[in-house]
Amino acid sequence: MSDSTLWWMLAGAAVALELFTGTFYLLMLAVGMAAAALTAHLGAGLTTQLVVAAAVGSAAVVGWYLIKRRRPSDPSVRAMRSVNLDVGEVIQVDEWLPDGTASVKYRGAQWTVIQRPGNPQAPGAYRVAELVGSRLLVEKV
Repeated sequence: MSDSTLWWMLAGAAVALELFTGTFYLLMLAVGMAAAALTAHLGAGLTTQLVVAAAVGSAAVVGWYLIKRRRPSDPSVRAMRSVNLDVGEVIQVDEWLPDGTASVKYRGAQWTVIQRPGNPQAPGAYRVAELVGSRLLVEKV
């Protein structure tokens, strides 16, 4: 069996394994293995093939990591109105406690309210941004 055939089989195995695990990084390593297979087709030695596989695979993984890190993350499911109908509702906070929480009556029950860090604690109307456990995370309207 030639070196290129072995590299193509390894790349195919990495792609198949990625389908089971769902990690995109295995596809990047498969790209490195495909580059090694092309290097083997060009007649390079085993050492060169290994270096090409490692360099291309590693560069693809690092590149994908940097691209993914720069993208804004998806909003929390707890902050989506389609999942939680409380998101977007307006509540009235009469006073904030020293620990940074407030207690409000909402939908016929007492709720603990917290707000995003860095905002001043002032009485008034607040919009529910998301649910954190059994607490309402609010923003000033």
